[in-house]
Amino acid sequence: MSDDSQKECPKCHSPYAYSDGQMWICPECFYEWSGEAEAEEAPTGFIDVNGNTLVDGDAVTVVKDLKVGGSTIKSGTKVKKIRLLDDPVNGHDISCKIDGHGQVYLKCSVVKKA
Repeated sequence: MSDDSQKECPKCHSPYAYSDGQMWICPECFYEWSGEAEAEEAPTGFIDVNGNTLVDGDAVTVVKDLKVGGSTIKSGTKVKKIRLLDDPVNGHDISCKIDGHGQVYLKCSVVKKA
């Protein structure tokens, strides 16, 4: 999209990105970028909500409340020793253990590198 009033997210291609003055923000995947970065290629691989590359064994923090079965993983929950999946499971690309919840799958779009 060439219109400066609204841009498409370079990461998830959401049409709902908005500007906060200096940065563009995607409300769907939480990706942030500058207007000049539009010409750059979107990051590839396993990228957290802030655009940091994730690798096996990283510690991450959940950025929003997630309903898992009958319970909720609260925003701010720290997860250690993640394992990145070569073959995503229902769109989830991280396998990890969370105290009180056991083995779960997460998406890179809901975590930030700790």
